[in-house]
Amino acid sequence: MSITNFQPLDSGSVPRFAGPSTFMRLPMATPEQVDIALIGVPFDGGTTNRPGARHGPREIRNQSSLVRRVHHVTGVSPFEQVRAGDCGDVIVNPLDLPGSLDTISAFFENVHQSGARSLVVGGDHLITLPILRGIAKEPAGLIHFDAHSDTYDEFFGNRYNHGTPFRRAVEEGLLDPKRMVQIGIRGAISDVENYDFAREAGIRIIFIEEFMERGVDTVMAEARSIVGDAPTYVSFDIDALDPSFAPGTGTPEIGGITTREAQKMIRALAGVDIIGADLVEVSPPLDPSGVTALTGATLLFELLCVMTMQIPAK
Repeated sequence: MSITNFQPLDSGSVPRFAGPSTFMRLPMATPEQVDIALIGVPFDGGTTNRPGARHGPREIRNQSSLVRRVHHVTGVSPFEQVRAGDCGDVIVNPLDLPGSLDTISAFFENVHQSGARSLVVGGDHLITLPILRGIAKEPAGLIHFDAHSDTYDEFFGNRYNHGTPFRRAVEEGLLDPKRMVQIGIRGAISDVENYDFAREAGIRIIFIEEFMERGVDTVMAEARSIVGDAPTYVSFDIDALDPSFAPGTGTPEIGGITTREAQKMIRALAGVDIIGADLVEVSPPLDPSGVTALTGATLLFELLCVMTMQIPAK
């Protein structure tokens, strides 16, 4: 199937407020038909405080109707260079956390076997764990943008929630902690030992204060050196951004990254061997203005452009 079959609706023919709501107005597809599969995981069963991220995929689809065709800085035109399509949502059970994790893992196992690379919209951050179970066939590197390390052991006696996915992923051999970097971490913590696991495992934590002192270029150069040329997953929690830019998230932390810095950091991923990526924790009910979902959709396009660069032109 040719690339021309996988084009967004033409906004000159079908207004952006009309037509079906899909990621970036792309056609619906199966993973076997595409190079990059855009997928929603509408699950927030791992949330410990303010829910709502289950509605993230639908609203980001709506806001992504504003995405256009060509990246204004890099000149990348993803819809002309690769086959990208909306491969729908993983159908999860909101009342069954373990069962949903199994369903998500099986779904992404199939995506991986199809040869497509996954670009995912959550959902809370727990979804990264089953995604990695499906696609990481050897310990992967990780570039992780977040206000929180998400390497805690448990909350309320439960070891599977949105604060624990990366600890579980290291324990399960899905991620190589020596090739992991977490950027933008900040905020008061509940226990002085909260970061002990990450530090002892060898995960590089770049707190927001260090990020602000050093700047985007040097931080991202270090991140690239940490993951090297081997397969790497990218995970972007919207709460990495300052809540003045993205208020619609469950665990906001002031003093965060700006949207302009986030765009520059994602662009710096060009050339990294990205096996998959996700954007998580957008909670539309907490932001009736829609700006958080619009920000998520824009960063999704940035990730799509970077992933496009690593796929040979057809």
